[in-house]
Amino acid sequence: MKSSVFKFFLCLMPVFLPTLSVAQTDLTSPAGLWTQIDDETNKPRSLIRIEKKGEEYIGHIEKIFPLPNEEPREFCSKCKGEKKDKPLVGLQILWGLKDSGSKYEGGKILDPKNGTEYRCKMELLDGGQKLRVRGFVGISLLGRSQTWSRATTEENTP
Repeated sequence: MKSSVFKFFLCLMPVFLPTLSVAQTDLTSPAGLWTQIDDETNKPRSLIRIEKKGEEYIGHIEKIFPLPNEEPREFCSKCKGEKKDKPLVGLQILWGLKDSGSKYEGGKILDPKNGTEYRCKMELLDGGQKLRVRGFVGISLLGRSQTWSRATTEENTP
């Protein structure tokens, strides 16, 4: 009898496990894992983990996807201050973003390619499946945007 009950629940696991992982993702928040898409090549470049710490959102590089024939960079050689020559994986590139209704503003973003920090704002799109990230100097008109996609667990495996 115990064996049949165990087999019954074992058969139900594939049905309920996908539901549990989707239920854990809050699509009304930028917190989670995002695939950063390069705005020039339109190719995935990295996975960024965004977390809420207190009242602000921060983000770290979790994985890097070098382009074919590209020399992989492991360190932020062009960064300044405490981030100079730190490993790219684990590097904090977003900080200070606060919820202001439908957007997240008041933060900074680091472009590890050139070591420059920009003012930053973000906005959830497509029911929380996409995130528009805008880095700018001075006013928002003087900047550029990228649209990141909420990452799946398959993208996070080597």
